[in-house]
Amino acid sequence: MVGILYLVLCIPGCRSLKEKRSAIKPLIHRLHREFNISIAEVNFQDAWSKAGINCACIANDGIQCQKVLQSVINFIPLHFRELEIIEHKIEII
Repeated sequence: MVGILYLVLCIPGCRSLKEKRSAIKPLIHRLHREFNISIAEVNFQDAWSKAGINCACIANDGIQCQKVLQSVINFIPLHFRELEIIEHKIEII
């Protein structure tokens, strides 16, 4: 099974694309390392205070994918307090 997580993040106080990259890049590396998922910024690349992130997880069953991706959602507010999750959606294929 494949699980896909789509996140829309708000980066309050961000005033340039360079600041945005410095906030998003550590998130991407940490999530990849902690959860062994594929992750990429896919939307709002030109917006300063918003980021669209997709995460993908492959597992033997949909329940495991759901657990991993839900853990990602719970992890972000605890470890990246400067980022705010505006929207999230999980799809299991």
